Amino acid sequence: MTGTQFGIFTVSDITEDPTTKTTVSEAQRIQDTLTIALHAEEVGLDVFALGEHHNPPFWSSSPTTTLAWLAAKTTTLQLTTSTTLITTNDPVKIAEDFAMLQHVAGGRVDLMLGRGNTGPVYPWFGQDIRQGIPLAIENYALLHRLWREDVVDWSGQFRTPLQGFTSTPRPLDDVPPFVWHGSIRSPEIAEQAAYYGDGFFANNIFWPKEHYQRLIAFYRERYAHYGHGTAEQAIVGLGGQVFMRAKSQDAVNEFRPYFDNAPVYGHGPSLEDFTAQTPLTVGSPQEVIDRYAGMREHFGDYQRQLFLMDHAGLPLKTVLEQLDILGGEVVPALRKEFATNRPATVPDAPTHDLLVARRDAALAEAGASTAASGADAAEAVSA
Repeated sequence: MTGTQFGIFTVSDITEDPTTKTTVSEAQRIQDTLTIALHAEEVGLDVFALGEHHNPPFWSSSPTTTLAWLAAKTTTLQLTTSTTLITTNDPVKIAEDFAMLQHVAGGRVDLMLGRGNTGPVYPWFGQDIRQGIPLAIENYALLHRLWREDVVDWSGQFRTPLQGFTSTPRPLDDVPPFVWHGSIRSPEIAEQAAYYGDGFFANNIFWPKEHYQRLIAFYRERYAHYGHGTAEQAIVGLGGQVFMRAKSQDAVNEFRPYFDNAPVYGHGPSLEDFTAQTPLTVGSPQEVIDRYAGMREHFGDYQRQLFLMDHAGLPLKTVLEQLDILGGEVVPALRKEFATNRPATVPDAPTHDLLVARRDAALAEAGASTAASGADAAEAVSA
């Protein structure tokens, strides 16, 4: 995988199919999601991302368990989250779980951190929603250290101190999983991503492009400010949402009842208004290609594009058909489009192998510099 990665993400909702008035069981929805993830690899997609929720109508309370199963059943698929709750999960447990998942998956793992979209989750895990941003900042500061320091002494505001603590297992090849910081509204999170030189993921499915343009531009500016590279070298990911049929009107007619009754935006704006104001695209594959090819014009070259495909009660058969179109027609065209005139200075999507190679190159460069300095010192003494 080079250039931009393409994949899908799921929020794991269990929703009534409005056309049949039936709802799959929790057990069936879990199995269906596994089938969808496996099919994503079969059709040539790069990434599968799984949300984290702790309340109905969602089932994915333990993403790493699910992703570990998928790791055993796949060979190329990059496994990630959308999102892992940095505010209500203990950073020690996140460090342990994802380092273990790294080993199980042979490095095909990264994670997206976020604050979630369910307010009551804070007291369920003993936290205060009013401290959401400070929790995100403090918890990630600790997580960042746990993966990079073999022994950690730490104290903070929101958890008990650590003394001489070693998180196990250590990250695979001593390279931590790549981290995306996900946000739909908070410049503080864009600032956090920029400070650490991590990726910034803009969900990009609910609001007009101008909102995300401001967030991403701010992140790019601050990424450069902290010395991680130029603004165009910042690591950006985008969400997206599509529904396709060969004929545009067929797609609109089929998707409309699902849109109208969706838990998140149902009974709100019309399908036409929502597609005009957000990246939701309902139509032919070519319409999707044209619209998402234009994302570069709005946001610059970026590293990851994920699509929401399996929500709102859509039946499994329909979702698999959508993946066939996405992998067979849309993504190949977008890969070609995104590669055209892509500056050589824009980094590829981060993978474990790429991060290991960069680490080794930096160590080699540092060694060569030290050797050169030593030679210069010796020459000065002899002179």
